[in-house]
Amino acid sequence: MYLTEYLRSRRVWFKHLLHAPASSAGRLAASLHVPGRRVAKAVLVRAGGEERLAVLPATARIDFARLAAALGVDPADVRLATPAEVARRFPTCEPGAPPPFGGLFGVATVVDPSLAGPEIVFPGHTRLEGFLMRFADFEALESPLRAEFAAPIAAPAPRPAPRRRAG
Repeated sequence: MYLTEYLRSRRVWFKHLLHAPASSAGRLAASLHVPGRRVAKAVLVRAGGEERLAVLPATARIDFARLAAALGVDPADVRLATPAEVARRFPTCEPGAPPPFGGLFGVATVVDPSLAGPEIVFPGHTRLEGFLMRFADFEALESPLRAEFAAPIAAPAPRPAPRRRAG
């Protein structure tokens, strides 16, 4: 089922966003001029032998120890899914563009509460489209586990100022 049809059938407000091709959630944020902390990225992980869809801000990375604790599994048993596993789970999605609705693909979703705001933006199956919707509607539709597992991506170190020559 296409995401537009799914959202319409559930009678939730959303806005369909067409944009320049974006291969990541961070690039989606830049393309749409939206803060990265409001853009949800969906990352397929293997945890304790099961697949889970981890949803977190584009400006964050997964803290695997915290995710493992939230899921009640050994941290050694949590890893990113391989590209082949992602392709198999999300056959209708372009690489880097799965939406945060794991339930549509038969996988449980876990969301970091740092995304909880008025609205979120996320990719919608292709690198050319995105969606804007209320976070509360996303949570009501998906019923994800809420767990704190996002860690800020380290910002690049500032460049040192050029030295002035004496003399």
